[in-house]
Amino acid sequence: MSKIIVSKFGGSSMKDQEAMLRSAKICQKQKSTITLVSATYGTTDKLHELVNNAVKGNWNECEKLLFTLREKHFDILQNLTNDKLVGERLRELINNLETLIRGIFLISECSPKAHDRVVSFGERLSSLLFCEAMKMTIKDKPVELFDSRDILKTNNQFGRAKPNIQTIHHKCQNYFKLDGSTTYVGQGYIGSTDEGSTTTLGRGGSDYSAALFAEGVRADVLEIWTDVAGIATCDPRICENTKPIEEISYNEAGEMAHYGAKILHPTTLVPAMRQSIPVFVGSSYASEELGTWIRHEVEQKPLIRAIAKRDNQALLTITTPKMLDAFGFMSKIFAVFTEFEVSVDCVTTSEISVAVSLDPKTLDNKELIQKLAQIGEVKTEYGFSLISLIGNKMLEQAGLAKRVFAAIEDINVRMLCLGASPYNFNILVTEKESNDAIGLLHKEFIA
Repeated sequence: MSKIIVSKFGGSSMKDQEAMLRSAKICQKQKSTITLVSATYGTTDKLHELVNNAVKGNWNECEKLLFTLREKHFDILQNLTNDKLVGERLRELINNLETLIRGIFLISECSPKAHDRVVSFGERLSSLLFCEAMKMTIKDKPVELFDSRDILKTNNQFGRAKPNIQTIHHKCQNYFKLDGSTTYVGQGYIGSTDEGSTTTLGRGGSDYSAALFAEGVRADVLEIWTDVAGIATCDPRICENTKPIEEISYNEAGEMAHYGAKILHPTTLVPAMRQSIPVFVGSSYASEELGTWIRHEVEQKPLIRAIAKRDNQALLTITTPKMLDAFGFMSKIFAVFTEFEVSVDCVTTSEISVAVSLDPKTLDNKELIQKLAQIGEVKTEYGFSLISLIGNKMLEQAGLAKRVFAAIEDINVRMLCLGASPYNFNILVTEKESNDAIGLLHKEFIA
C-alpha cells in the first residue's frame, strides 16, 4: 500500500499561478494523497477588511475590495485554464460573497457566524484554482476537489471552533480512497458544525486543520509547505549566523511554537503527536532544500537547540502580607484567572508575592484587576519580551544558569522560569534589550 501523505500549502504558495504550479509539482513529486491550501496571499486580510467596511457602511470601499478579489482570482484562472465550467464556479463563489457582504452592509452588523462564512471564501476560491493547477500537473490519476466542511466537523464556537476528533476520523475513513488511486484537494482553516454552519479554526487554523486530516486518515507523513526552508535556530531577522534545524522533537517544536516561533502554531502538532505522525516543514520556493523533520524521537539532543522570542509581554504582580505562612493564596489567584479565561506563561513566587507574565490585552479587563485587588496589591508593568531557550535535559545540566547569566551579564533579567519542563528555560527582559540578549545567547550556546 502506498504511503498516505497529507500536504498543506500556505498563502505564499498560492500567491499566483506560478506559485500554484510550483506547489502542484511538489505534490506530484511527493505523491501527496490529500492537499490542503490556504487562501491566496493577502486574501484573508481583504476579507476581514470587507466585513469591517460593510459594517461601517462604506459600500464604495466594499466594491473596490470585491473588484480586487475578483480580478486577482480570475487572472490566476486565465493563466491556468480556459475551462468555462471552472470560470462559472469561480464567478458563482464571488457572487455569493458579494451577496453576503451586501446583507452585512444593509444591517450594519456581522455576527461571528456570518464572519466565518465570509472568511471561508478565501480557501474556497484558492482550492478551486489549485485543483486546476494539480490537474495540469498530475496526469496519471484523477484529482478531486472536496469541501473540507463536509469532513472537518466542529462545535459552534465561531472564530475559534473546536474540532470533533472522532467524527473527523470517521468521515475521513468513509470519504477518502487511501490506496493512492486518487489525489484530493481541499481547504485548510475551515470546517462546519453538524448543522452545516461554516466555522473557522482561528489563528494557526490552516496548519491545524492539515494535522487534523493527517490524524483522521492516519497519515504516514504531514507536510507543511511555506516560504521558509524549515525551522532555524533563531529568527534570522534578529540574529546572525542562525543554523537550519534538520530534525527536532515534538516537545521542542511545541515549546518553540508556544513561545513565539512563527513557523508553526502550537496547536498544529497536537493531532500529529497523538498518532506519532512525522511532520516535515519545507519551502515551496526551494523544495530541494533539506527542511526540518519533527518527530517523536530524534537522534541528536543538544542542550540548546533553538531560541524563541515572544514580544509585547506584561508582568502582573500580586502582593499581600496575608500570603505569609498562609494556605490557598495561589488557588484564589488562579481561580480568578480561570473565571476570566486568562492564560499565563511564567509564574514566580516569593513569601508575599506572585508574579506572572501574560498578554497585556488581558489587563484591559478592569473587572479582572478589581477582583485581583481584593486578594492583594496589584502592580502591572509593560514592555517586556519573553525569551525561551529550547533544548533537552535542562534540569540535569549543572552550570546552565551560570552560562546564561554570564552571557547576558549587562542585561537586566526581570523574571526567570526553569523547572517545570526539561525543554525550556525562560527569561523576561525589556523589549529594547531582547534582540541583544538573543544574539549573546545564540553565540554562547549555538553559534
